[in-house]
Amino acid sequence: MKYQSSFSLSVCRAISISLGQRLVALALVLAPLSAAFMALGADSIKPIALHPDNPHYFHFRGKPTVLITSAEHYGAVLNLDFDFRKYLDTLAKDGLNNTRTFSGAYVEPLGAFRIARNTLAPDQNRFISPWARSNVPGYPNGGNKFDLTQWDEVYFKRLKDFVAHAGRCGVVVEFVFFCPFYEESQWKLSPQNVANNVNGLGDVSRTNVYTLDHNGGLLAVHEALVRKVVAELKDFDNLMYEICNEPYFGGVTMAWQHRIAEVIVEAEKGLPNKHLITQNIANGKAKIENPQPAVSVFNFHYAHPPDAVGINYHLNKVIGDNETGFRGTNDLAYRVEAWDFILAGGALFNNLDYSFVAGHEDGTFVYPATQPGGGNPGFRRQMKTLKDFIHSFDFLRLKPADSALEIVTLDARTSARMLAEPGKAYAIYLGPKKPQEAVKEKPQARHATLALVLPAGTYRSEWTNPLTGKTDLAEDHRHSGGRLVLNSPSYRDDVALKVTKR
Repeated sequence: MKYQSSFSLSVCRAISISLGQRLVALALVLAPLSAAFMALGADSIKPIALHPDNPHYFHFRGKPTVLITSAEHYGAVLNLDFDFRKYLDTLAKDGLNNTRTFSGAYVEPLGAFRIARNTLAPDQNRFISPWARSNVPGYPNGGNKFDLTQWDEVYFKRLKDFVAHAGRCGVVVEFVFFCPFYEESQWKLSPQNVANNVNGLGDVSRTNVYTLDHNGGLLAVHEALVRKVVAELKDFDNLMYEICNEPYFGGVTMAWQHRIAEVIVEAEKGLPNKHLITQNIANGKAKIENPQPAVSVFNFHYAHPPDAVGINYHLNKVIGDNETGFRGTNDLAYRVEAWDFILAGGALFNNLDYSFVAGHEDGTFVYPATQPGGGNPGFRRQMKTLKDFIHSFDFLRLKPADSALEIVTLDARTSARMLAEPGKAYAIYLGPKKPQEAVKEKPQARHATLALVLPAGTYRSEWTNPLTGKTDLAEDHRHSGGRLVLNSPSYRDDVALKVTKR
């Protein structure tokens, strides 16, 4: 199983190179093919799922998995100018394993939320949605109006190509069916608006679209879209379905969300593969009450501090932080959010990465200082460090254990998170409580002294720099039992510690 990720990456790269090179690459790819599938066994055809031994984490292609990424702003499929193959190749090269994409039921105008080169805001005549265009002109961003009773097969081919290429790259796709309309400017561009379709549907306010009543006939359209997507994507293993992005805005009702989850379940009832259903709960934190039984992943946005994990850990489901941003362009705030969330027991982190735009699908776009979020090649390396760190543990055995960590000396502005398998393995992260304030501070060296109560044995401690990914200090400890004191190396903003019994 050790070569699984490298095998996926080799296939991903082989698909993207020139035709002349493919003949050479083909032999290299096919050589390990049969062995790879023998090693993967039946798991290779099963979609990503909750891990049966610890449902706080994922099971994907035969391996326990945590999803960590820094990904584009959801327009990879609906924006025809976006080269999603180059984008997915870049995620694979950077060692990341997740992306999130919107269906096209929602689209943004240029300039929305002050985002420069927003992938979710295609240029004129470059927006594609699940619904086919009619022969009636008049769509405000170019082209004809939509027919909500007809499918655009070009869209579905593009969608399937996207998910397929993501699979070759080892990237899990979170497909988001719907999104509320925050402002009139987004509603004016939606195919669901009565002004933009030829079916006379959607003659309602933007806050009544996602309801079981008062929806202007759109509920049947929503259900049909869900069934169509499920039928088209039924064979992919690298796929999860999110009901609605940020349904706590724009009048989206809980009853409607539960209905959409039921439709997904109904649509997959006769299919061999069942995909995870994810639900977006809140910005920050919220205690989940009366969860819909079909939902397996509960997602939060901007979840720092990561209280959303602790107050919902008893649900024994994956807790994710699948969108962050809007705290400036500096890496530190998002790096701290990611480490804190994963070390609190979360299993999914997705940063909004605005360096991915049409024309710079390799993630090298240099955005203006006014951008509401960050992302860049350096930050993606930092996320790979986190992904490698958590995957270096048998993390199915780890549980949140902050209270078992003794703080001997620690800067008052620093917080500590710990996952532990008592007596055997400890994953610890020290980072600023208020990272946005830390960015403004004069750089200074910090030190920390921690203590763990451990049984007798030999232990290895390794201090990792989350910025550089380097191990700044590694020591072996012959311990007679009781309190083991650990002194950190000098660090600036944050540091991670791995302690394992030999």
